[in-house]
Amino acid sequence: MKLTINRNTFMNELSTAQRAISSKTTIPILTGVKIVLTTEGLSLTGSNADISIETFLSASDEKANLTIEKTGAIVLQSRFFGEIIRKLPEDMFTLEVLENNQVAITSGAAEFVVNGLDAENYPHLPVIDENNQLKIPVRVLNKIISETGFAVSMHESRPILTGVHFILSNSELLAVATDSHRLSQRVIPVENAVEDFDIVIPGKSLLELSRSFKDEEELVEVSIMENQVLFKTKTMYFYSRLLEGKYPDTNRLIPNSFNTEIEFNVPALLSAIERASLLSHEGRNNIVKLSISSDEVTIYGNSPEIGNVQEELTYLKVTGDPLEISFNPDYMKDALKAFGAIDVVVKFISPIRPFTLEPVDSDISFIQLITPVRTN
Repeated sequence: MKLTINRNTFMNELSTAQRAISSKTTIPILTGVKIVLTTEGLSLTGSNADISIETFLSASDEKANLTIEKTGAIVLQSRFFGEIIRKLPEDMFTLEVLENNQVAITSGAAEFVVNGLDAENYPHLPVIDENNQLKIPVRVLNKIISETGFAVSMHESRPILTGVHFILSNSELLAVATDSHRLSQRVIPVENAVEDFDIVIPGKSLLELSRSFKDEEELVEVSIMENQVLFKTKTMYFYSRLLEGKYPDTNRLIPNSFNTEIEFNVPALLSAIERASLLSHEGRNNIVKLSISSDEVTIYGNSPEIGNVQEELTYLKVTGDPLEISFNPDYMKDALKAFGAIDVVVKFISPIRPFTLEPVDSDISFIQLITPVRTN
């Protein structure tokens, strides 16, 4: 195998494949990146127990300036290889496989010879049945991930809650995540869906997926097998394992009737909560309190060690019963950031029941739920 290529273009592809490579793997060859050169172009593959990423650089890509002298395949230790390429002196470099899986990397006056591994020993990627497909713009998928992924559980005690639950039915895609203290659910209409599905994708996989996309406007194809999902673009295959088990029925957690409702502009409310939480973060209890009456809404933050803060909030509309409720400000900040610069309605039942946040614009099907903190 022998090729010459633009270093920056190659590094972009390598850094994407490296997202799937873990130094903690028990399979030594998986600390490497698999490089395959064909007459069509160059593909790089990285993999761990959870995700696999294969990127493809076409021979016709002008930025790559790829010259193919001899096709072939090799596996190279990912971390060292990446450092070498990053520090090469010239814009172009040549990579050539020598005898006994040794590889020469040449750029300008610099020449490295490193040991590689036989690509035949690299585990094969899953074969995905391409029937079960959904096509969705990358921009939309990224938005769904940012609107739900933050609410997954970080604790492995209930593994199913470390993922986002995706359900496709009746030409609607529902995504929901909960860590049992908060919940975020987004529903979007979809077209051209081939077959319904009900799957749970690890939150960490989705985070890496959203970081791996290069073009927000292109379409991504979603294909599903029994325990794997494939996200496919023109230049990347991203595989993730699916979480096994039954996701809890989150529909029953979302209340239907409320006693107090208040509308806020998100940036204004977010700023106020950030100020109130400056002191609460310093205390043992990370709690802020919201007091609602018919003509005044006040937020309080308190730390016995530092001091306290209170601020009268600007709101758009308030209806219903007076209420005092305490909550974790970090949950509230995460929820508000996911909405962006819009107006939301916050709906309460009582000081000890979960409350919801929804866009004032009823055309957007997006609901978040936060469990309050009981204070005696």
